[in-house]
Amino acid sequence: MAKDPYRYFRVEAHELVEQLGQGVLELEKGVGGAGQVARLLRLAHTLKGAARVVRQAGIADLIHGVEDQLAPYRDAAALPRERADSLLAAFDAIAALLAQLPQPEAAAPSAAAPPVAAPEPGQRAARADTLELDALLEGLGEIGGELAALRRHVGRLDDVAELAQALRQNLAAPARAAALAEQLQALAAGLERALAGGAERIDRELRQSRDAAERLRLVPVGGVFHALERCARDAAHSQGKQVLFEASGGELRIDGAVLDAVQGALMQLVRNAVAHGIEAPARRAAAGKPGPGRITLEVRRRGYRVWFQCRDDGAGIDLDAVRRVLAERGASGAEIAGYDAAGLLARLLGGGITTSRVVTELAGRGIGLDVVRAAMQELGGEVRASSEAGRGCLVELRVPLSLAALDVLMVEADGQVLALPLDAVKGTLRVAREQIVRGADGDAIVHQGRTLPLRPLSLGLREKGAHRWSPRALTAVIVQSGAALTALAVTRLRGIDSVVLRALPALAPADATVLGLHLDGEGNPRLVLDPDALAGAPRRADGGAAAAAAPPGTILIVDDSLTTRMLESSILESAGFQVALAASAEEGLAMARRAPYALFLVDVEMPGMDGFGFLEAARADARLAHIPGILVTSCETPEHRRRGAEAGAAAYIVKGEFDQVDFLRRVGALVAR
Repeated sequence: MAKDPYRYFRVEAHELVEQLGQGVLELEKGVGGAGQVARLLRLAHTLKGAARVVRQAGIADLIHGVEDQLAPYRDAAALPRERADSLLAAFDAIAALLAQLPQPEAAAPSAAAPPVAAPEPGQRAARADTLELDALLEGLGEIGGELAALRRHVGRLDDVAELAQALRQNLAAPARAAALAEQLQALAAGLERALAGGAERIDRELRQSRDAAERLRLVPVGGVFHALERCARDAAHSQGKQVLFEASGGELRIDGAVLDAVQGALMQLVRNAVAHGIEAPARRAAAGKPGPGRITLEVRRRGYRVWFQCRDDGAGIDLDAVRRVLAERGASGAEIAGYDAAGLLARLLGGGITTSRVVTELAGRGIGLDVVRAAMQELGGEVRASSEAGRGCLVELRVPLSLAALDVLMVEADGQVLALPLDAVKGTLRVAREQIVRGADGDAIVHQGRTLPLRPLSLGLREKGAHRWSPRALTAVIVQSGAALTALAVTRLRGIDSVVLRALPALAPADATVLGLHLDGEGNPRLVLDPDALAGAPRRADGGAAAAAAPPGTILIVDDSLTTRMLESSILESAGFQVALAASAEEGLAMARRAPYALFLVDVEMPGMDGFGFLEAARADARLAHIPGILVTSCETPEHRRRGAEAGAAAYIVKGEFDQVDFLRRVGALVAR
């Protein structure tokens, strides 16, 4: 399979363009101020340097122009609309160039395959979470090490066989046989401990690796928020309107395929809200509303579904216009009169109806809600709407999940290990038998001044009344459903875990309290319970202090650009060098103080401490002062070169003039000295 020289650049560039676009939208609204401009300039500089490393001059030139446009606003509180338009257009052009980057031959489409369209501006870029990938790779490495150890222990079984043979040959000599038997027993016991411990560690690492692999399919919902805000802004500008877009719930992680299908529907709902709901500024002023219209998106998980609630504060849906369109299409007066407001909204959501009298890019063809309906049919979801004249409209998409990340409290109850969604758990406590209050509605406890119903966590149990509790104190978990709190009695707590929630098989009968399944460490399905139904029924923060020592001759690469880190790493590893990677100067210094390195390769412009600061800090540390450092940067001015020499750089390499042969020659000379 052909190597892809743009493998890491694509990922990093898409992420940087998205961050730049989001930052420009925030600046246009006056959010962030001068600090935001400085951040965007840093992002732009990183992208420019990465583009030059992979010889993409067109992208580098475009982002250089972005820097020129942003620089005059370093001290400004906001960007004018015209400048924001120009910057967003530049980001769209960069996205188009990224879509045109050559693909590796093995991944190239066949001649019969249709060309892949360039992504829509702001479209969510699929990206595996780097931390999850690191966890997966680390886990697989641990498994490999444990298997190697097990193989060594298995090799010692030859010693067991030899001892057994010697024991049989010396049965006539009791003293010798007893000594051999003792050796055999000690060897067997040692092997048993080693094999059992290794198997347990492999089992643990396999579970963690499987969980990490499953999470790679999950993406945060917030990944589509930028695209939706851009969609709202562009639609409003095309109609001379003003719109503020707000979203919440972006931390929820769901299957990327589900999110991709929902994104198209949400973009259509946003366009509809602008075209049909949000009024022109003059009409809003006459109605006593703020000039900018407001569109809000709230995302939340309810049971095994995700609810996407898109709300606007516009004029609401014109139900009289819907009646008029139905009449024009031949519906009788009696038929139209039979529709109440809910019926008219359901008819509108059925598709094929538009209340717009003018065909524009946003409205007028009656196909907008067809897109929403088709997406819900594809996912097995549903769409609901409500409207209030003069106050706005709410459209709600309810989408079932195939996979979702979920933090849970593991408990043992009813003879099973069960999981409760952690966001519904409000506390745990020990309850003495005399603290249980018996009443007409069943048992209860008093907790923080409130009387809470107490129920055993037992699947299928629905009856009210007194329960025969153990004479000893019991453990209760307080769960919340809406405003209601319920105490669930469990056998014991098993700790907090993060699981990947799976849907129940289509034909599997299950108790109403079962939300879904997850797989335990042995791959067995375990139940995750629904707190709403139950209530209704009677990472290393400091990079790791004990890092392993780096092999002799290891080179530490310090660069905030993923593209540059991976390119330099690939070149050096191909030449036989050992490398370690750091994404910031602060992380690099921490790594350098924990393990010895032969050379530092350092970028100049990075968030926080820059490359000059890194080298100066290293020179001031007696443990690091002897390690040479090379600055690899896109900064090519004489002033930067002078500062590099003053900081103690052994060499200064400009990314735009990068020569691999010269680079390896310099590195080899410094590592060998």
